[in-house]
Amino acid sequence: MNNTKETIVIVDDVPQNLALLNGILKPLYRIKATTNGETALKIITMEKPSLILLDIMMPDMDGYEVCRCIKENPDTRNIPIIFVTAKVEMNDEAFGLSLGAVDYIHKPINTAILKARVKTHIALKNQESHLEALVKKRTRELEKSKNKLEMAKTTIENSRYELIQCLCRAAEYKDRDTGAHVNRVCYYSYLLARELHFDNDYLEMLFDAAAMHDIGKLGIEDEILLNPNSLTIDEFNKMKTHTQIGADIIKPNQPGVLGIAHNVALTHHEKWDGSGYPKGLKGEEIPIEGRIVAIADVFDALTSERSYKKAWSVDKVVQFLKDERDRHFDARLVDAFIKVLPEILKIKEKNAA
Repeated sequence: MNNTKETIVIVDDVPQNLALLNGILKPLYRIKATTNGETALKIITMEKPSLILLDIMMPDMDGYEVCRCIKENPDTRNIPIIFVTAKVEMNDEAFGLSLGAVDYIHKPINTAILKARVKTHIALKNQESHLEALVKKRTRELEKSKNKLEMAKTTIENSRYELIQCLCRAAEYKDRDTGAHVNRVCYYSYLLARELHFDNDYLEMLFDAAAMHDIGKLGIEDEILLNPNSLTIDEFNKMKTHTQIGADIIKPNQPGVLGIAHNVALTHHEKWDGSGYPKGLKGEEIPIEGRIVAIADVFDALTSERSYKKAWSVDKVVQFLKDERDRHFDARLVDAFIKVLPEILKIKEKNAA
């Protein structure tokens, strides 16, 4: 049990009054007494007492001014002040309370009233301090819990993303052309989105999500995926299912990069005029990330050599993109892609297969 006495500062310019108050309260409390306001402020700043008993009518600095100074100081403003005074006018009492005092005790002093008021206000102050401490403790606990939840959320999201990355690497093993192609599509998509003035968070998520655009090819038979010749109609129809397979692998309505990756996997073969697959979406029904990756994917596919075709020249592909404005591609995105073409070509050269 803590037997340390509470500290009370008594301020009164009449020594007899100090002696009286000290005699009443000293058996119960630790007393610091002074006869002037300036000294009182120094004591209060150093001691941080539990309560202040303050006379009003004092020379040089009266009690009102002392009270005002105490309440203006952030370190002392919460210390309760009781005015002990011979001033009995209602206006005087109201003014003192307006400055921040908690109570008035009128002279001559009634011992029982003094002890009761002092005990009550110290108890209230201690209860307030206890509640503040509990609030601070609870706030810290809530912050810790919040941080743990955020860490858990981040861990789950990272785990999901790492799983998808593992699947992407698995897809690369199935298709020898996939690795370099995926890398270039990520960069092309990033540069195009940047030209469209998306923020950095979105750009970073799109870069990662674009890597998953063909993740659904994991579900396509090797005989079709690795066929060195042109696909038959039936084979091509099976190949087209990779968009839905990818969307099934990356479930919809997920936060962050996985939500974008789902849209990319599902819609990067949709066309602006509605003639694409798998859902025949049209215009802005197609998510912006699907439209962005569609251009990046087609540009890279046409400018890259495959076992079943020669690479197109950059000029020929650019003309194709222009011809397909408002048909295959969003015209606004085609124009933006052409603006960043010099950077695209640098990436293409740097990331050649």
